[in-house]
Formats: sequence, C-alpha cells, structure tokens
Amino acid sequence: MHVAIVGAGIVGLSTAWELQQRGHTVQVFDPAPVSEASFAAAGMLAPVSEVVWDQPTLYPLMAQSKQLYPALVASVTEASGMDVGYLTSETLVCAGDAADRVTLSELVELQSEIGAVERLTATQARRMEPALGPGVLGAVHIPGDHQIDPRKFCAALLHLLGDCVVREEVVRVDTQVRTSTSSYAADHIVVAAGLHTADIAGLPALPLRPVYGDVLRLNVPAHLQPLISRTVRAVVRGRPVYLVPRSDGTVVLGATSREDGPGVSAEGVHQLLRDAHHILPSLWECTIAEMTARARPGSPDDVPMIGRIATNTTVSTGYFRHGILLAAIGAKLTADIVLGVQIPAETAAAINPFRFEEKR
Repeated sequence: MHVAIVGAGIVGLSTAWELQQRGHTVQVFDPAPVSEASFAAAGMLAPVSEVVWDQPTLYPLMAQSKQLYPALVASVTEASGMDVGYLTSETLVCAGDAADRVTLSELVELQSEIGAVERLTATQARRMEPALGPGVLGAVHIPGDHQIDPRKFCAALLHLLGDCVVREEVVRVDTQVRTSTSSYAADHIVVAAGLHTADIAGLPALPLRPVYGDVLRLNVPAHLQPLISRTVRAVVRGRPVYLVPRSDGTVVLGATSREDGPGVSAEGVHQLLRDAHHILPSLWECTIAEMTARARPGSPDDVPMIGRIATNTTVSTGYFRHGILLAAIGAKLTADIVLGVQIPAETAAAINPFRFEEKR
C-alpha cells in the first residue's frame, strides 16, 4: 500500500516509520517538518506523573504507549545510527507547600494503578536530588517515568524517511493529496497535521482547540553540573512546573498551559522561573538559551482523535499535551486503522473522531 501522511511532527513521522516497518510505501507532506509542538516539547514519557482526575479513557493509552517506546526507540536508533535522546532517568514530583503535598497525596492512589509510585519525605527527596531547596515539603518518586528528546528523535526519523518527505503545504485532501502546485495519488491518506488539520479543505470539521505552552531551555554552569539527574516535576501553590535534564547538561523548563494566543508569554516565563526557583534555588545561576511557545492540538476531552473520516482517509490529531508520550501508540493505532487491522472496541470508541457528535 502507498500511504500519504500529511504532517511531519512526531505523530506523523512515527506513523510513517510504523507503516514503512510493516512493508508499505509512504510519503510525508509538510512545508516545515518538526516546527510546531514537537519542536517545543520537553519530551517526558510520563504516564504516571501526567495522570489527572476524570480521564479514564486516556490512562490506558498513556500506559500502553510507554510500553511501546523502548522497541520504537531501539528500531529508530539501530536503523539511523543516531542518538535519539532516550533516557531512563526517573521522575520526582515535589510539593511546594502543605496544600500541594495534599494534592500529591490524593493523586498517589490513582497513579499507583498505572505504575510504581513511592512517597518520599523532603529529606529523602533531597538525598536523591541535592539541589532541591527548602521549599520542597515532600515528594513522590516515579521510577518508570522517563524522557526522550523530541528534536533528536524526530531528526532521526527525518533522516530515515529521507526523500519520502515532501516539503510542500497540503491545501486539500479528497481522493488525492493536493498542494498549491501538485496533486499526489495514494491508496490511503493519513492527516496528522495537528491544528493545521482545520486549514485543509475537504475534511470534516473537528473540534480542535489550540493550547499554548511556554518552554525555556537553560544552560547550566559547569560548577553546577549536573543540576539534577532526574526529571523534577512540582506543584507550587497549585501550579505545575517541570525541569527536564538533557544529556548535554541543559535543562528544559515548562508547564504553562493557556489558550489566549501565540507568542511567548511574559507572565508565563515569570511564573515558570519563580516556581522553578522555589523548588530548585540554584536555577538562578543558569542562563536562558531559548524561549519557545507552540500550540498543541486539544480535543474536548484531551484524548486523541484517531479514525477513518472517509473511505481512503484517516485522521490522527487532538493529542493535547501528550503528543510525545502518545506518539508510539498513536502510530500503531493509526497504522492498524489504515491497514484494516481490528483494534479493541473500547479503544476505538475512546479515540473515535466523531464521538463528540454522538454525545449530542
């Protein structure tokens, strides 16, 4: 089968690789690959620490995708010979005050249904990460929540796909993929264009919304290396913040979530630095290397929309804040749907692109 894939973020590229591994021919269309949400993302593979209340259909997808990642990483690493930034470096989730400690305690029972969770005192947390400050009043240790560098991973996928990537903007999808200058035939079309799905003519309207996130990349001075050895997430006065250490000694800082418009938010940057400093006081000695903000495609229930929308067209979008984590399961499910492989009925219902219409 020849499959055309619209969108070269981590979801589109992973789907292309999955289909290629199954023996099919692919073409990926994107005028600027890996320039949207995948470019900004921190890359936490954190099904346990990402858990929030009242998202029961999301939990299984997160857990399954995490289980698929080692094999996906191994196949891409072996085929490309490139470092994809996959680190099994664990996660600590810290509480910034007494109320935040209660919040973490209330989530532990739910988190423990998905993976291993260990409650820690502040002293125990500081033994694991000595740079943690006195503002930490307790923590949860989640050894199974890891990370990947989305930029490195996507660079390896782009390298492997090579000439299969067509750097043109798709303006319409019908029986063919149509750009402003050309038309391309395919046996099946996958639309994995994130928010840009709404800009493509010929597709049904899907309830997508932009969710922006501010992300900072910090250089850590030599005398502080390594600043942290694990991903450090925290709740500070009810606000989430995370710090992800990279293998090159830099740290990625983020966690804002807003729907008010593009651009890096001054308030968001201030909030991130203030809350991160509360948890990690030596952060003040770092320098800011980069500030980015990108929009993530959110669905009404924050669960992806994956399924056929026409006889020869499948959509894969709406991944919200979990696009990196869910890329592995998203690629597998999308490939299964394209190839007519039956997926579990419960999963199909959870990701059905038209499920919101059915609830009206």
